[in-house]
Amino acid sequence: MTNDTPTAVHDLPGLATDLVELSRHLHAQIAEVASARSAGGSLRGPTPDIDYLDGLPEINQAIRDAVDGARKEILTAQPDGPRPRSVLADALETVRAQLDAGIANRTLYQHSARFDEATKDYVRQVTAYGAEVRTLPEFFERLIIVDSEVAFIPGRGDRTLALEVREASVVRFLVDVFERSWDRAESTPFVPARSVDAAPEVIPSIHESIQKLLVAGHSDRAIARRLGISERSLQNHVGRIKARYGADNRFQLGYLLGLDAGLDSPGEA
Repeated sequence: MTNDTPTAVHDLPGLATDLVELSRHLHAQIAEVASARSAGGSLRGPTPDIDYLDGLPEINQAIRDAVDGARKEILTAQPDGPRPRSVLADALETVRAQLDAGIANRTLYQHSARFDEATKDYVRQVTAYGAEVRTLPEFFERLIIVDSEVAFIPGRGDRTLALEVREASVVRFLVDVFERSWDRAESTPFVPARSVDAAPEVIPSIHESIQKLLVAGHSDRAIARRLGISERSLQNHVGRIKARYGADNRFQLGYLLGLDAGLDSPGEA
């Protein structure tokens, strides 16, 4: 893997094929489990390689068991913006113990976490212990991978159902997705400072993501969720984008963004 071109054009056909195969496999598994459940069976997966965890207590216990048994590295993607201070405080000593035991720890947050004081303080501490943290404008979903052997992904939108995946080919694919995202993430550490100081680093990429999602026709609610920000914050960002394009309303903005997206050099007329 090269850090310079993690999503080079020649990689895209293979990535698309992998996505299709992963989707087919997981949907087949889910269909079998749903059929078993409707017949009064268990949520346990039809193979030992994928287990279905129903409810937060079962999900959290399975993750704790996997993390407690980690030997090499824990990869985590935490979308949806900043996490509560109490959750970060509970996680701090756990992460420190892992790092003291020689277990590497890498976490992806969304750019919106750079504006949260509790998250900035947490990141300052865990990076001092040896953890690595980067941010992206958006991320595909919550993800935890332990030792490149077991991965946890949501099974439903409300995250009350999760998949514990041990099938090597699927885990390998998820690790590759994480690594590609890690390569394009912002590595500049964010420390307790004024939010305005972080803005020049991340606002342009946030606005770029908003523009792409608007052109794709996503609702404000969906865009805000994917970026980990409130709908009110999204409206503020959209207002700035409208001002930059000289648009009087959302319809005109959508038209101008659509024109811009068709140019060879977006943003340069």
